[in-house]
Amino acid sequence: MDCANSNASPSDAYWLLLTSLSLIPFWHYLIAAAIAFIAFVYNFLEFHLLEDFFSGFRGSPVGLTYNSFSEIYDGVVSKCSLLHGRYLPTLWLSSPHLQTCFLNFFGRPPAFKYKRQLYKTSDGGTIALDWLRSSDVSHGAPHGDDAVPRDDPTPLVVVIPGLTSDSSSAYLKHLAFSTAKQGWNVVISNHRGLGGVSITSDCFYNAGWTEDARAVIRYLHEEYPRAPLFVVGTSIGANVLVKYLGEEGENIPVAGAVAICSPWDLLIGDRFISRRLVQKLYDRALAIGLQGYAKMHQPHFTRLANWEGIEKSLSIRDFDDHATRIVGKYETVDTYYRRCSSSLYIQSVAVPLLCISALDDPVCTREAIPWDECRANKNIVLATPKHGGHLAFFEGITASSLWWVRAANEFLGVLLTSKYMHVQKEISKPHTPWDTPIDQGPYVNFTKNGMVAASEQTTQNEEESQAIPSDQHQPNERIQEEQVEVPRADANCDDAPGIAETPSMQGEAIPLDVIAPFKRYLGQLSRQNRWSIWLLLYIAVTTSWPLVGSALRVVFGKRLKGILPAGFLRR
Repeated sequence: MDCANSNASPSDAYWLLLTSLSLIPFWHYLIAAAIAFIAFVYNFLEFHLLEDFFSGFRGSPVGLTYNSFSEIYDGVVSKCSLLHGRYLPTLWLSSPHLQTCFLNFFGRPPAFKYKRQLYKTSDGGTIALDWLRSSDVSHGAPHGDDAVPRDDPTPLVVVIPGLTSDSSSAYLKHLAFSTAKQGWNVVISNHRGLGGVSITSDCFYNAGWTEDARAVIRYLHEEYPRAPLFVVGTSIGANVLVKYLGEEGENIPVAGAVAICSPWDLLIGDRFISRRLVQKLYDRALAIGLQGYAKMHQPHFTRLANWEGIEKSLSIRDFDDHATRIVGKYETVDTYYRRCSSSLYIQSVAVPLLCISALDDPVCTREAIPWDECRANKNIVLATPKHGGHLAFFEGITASSLWWVRAANEFLGVLLTSKYMHVQKEISKPHTPWDTPIDQGPYVNFTKNGMVAASEQTTQNEEESQAIPSDQHQPNERIQEEQVEVPRADANCDDAPGIAETPSMQGEAIPLDVIAPFKRYLGQLSRQNRWSIWLLLYIAVTTSWPLVGSALRVVFGKRLKGILPAGFLRR
């Protein structure tokens, strides 16, 4: 028997294997294929149902990132129960992709009607402002078409939509209805060319276009000066909001703000959305939406952009290359992404700002979240639920509400009753990242106990700092102060910050102070560590004493010969 088996060919072995496999019932193969397919889909769509099951369907806590000295956290966020609770997504939507798709295709928005107002910009553009007043949703019936009185103290929330979204989007209707039910008035500031309004100028909106938000907010503040003004930005609208807040600093009529699912860094987002197959699907879907926007305003895009390239665009980057970059006059797409990323402006935000971003957002990746920058700014609190998708955050069995809408309204409600609402302060010039020289900090300080700490120099010396007027400084205090740039010798006097030309300086040559650099250096040493100056003197004395002694011997040697004993100077 063994001899017969040893003479068997390899084909006989495969035949025996196939014969054995044929004995297994066919439905067993179907079960195995179904299990493999479910495992693939579970991982591909990033389901977390098993995770929810093993956690007892209690949800996951909301991560909070904030400055340890933040009064906004202590006085406002610490009183928000939703931000300190746990978020459990709708069980049958336990996937960021299902949540995002369900929001866009269904969404289950509440039913109501906006009241439209057309706002004309200074360049001739038209912006559709869709109003939902608190009286329109109270008692389930509208209260007439009367305009909001000028002296109405009812809080006003301005909403900046996301990419290709307008006031009819499901998530904006959820936000508007919930906020109006809270007793506030809501204004959806649609982007140019959206909301059924034609483009009436050669300006288009983009991810960094803040002029429309600035104009609308200024207009609403002037029209309703007694109404506390809040702003909520969603997706690209959140990027616009944070950039606008950073550009304006303290000189802004906004009392508080909320940024939902911001892309933060557009360059990182561009790399992320073209990385995996599922992200490429989102990329293609958003590109189709942008193409549809361009087709609605084809005469303008044909004249101002590359229409053939727009029609062939397969991604957001393609559209930005053939349209956004050209209209916005950016050299490259990457230049547009870098200059319009809101992460560059976080340091200058002076308004209480709550930022909400899901860690599993399939469109705006967590890789772009500026954790350290948010932690460094005392005015910002970053909330990062583990799940939620992009602008979705459905909750409850029926998925009838959005968690982020309730969290944003709770934050704004607590802020309204607190003493931490921002009050506008006039400043001479808004701060932008492009005004910051590359050589500003951080510098290394050595503390008394030998630890190394990074800090930023405020001025070249304390006397120069005191000479600069207070309105030239940054409007809000930071953990790290900014260095005041000292004008170069070849700089124009008109461009030198904080330097005024006095009559005594006109027509006279300014003497060169050769010891000034040494004074500044010693002053910096003394400010960093009070022992540094003595250590420097000790080193100077010990290292230069042999030279000093030799010089004394040469100069005074002959005079001392008659006084000192013979051979003393040769020792």
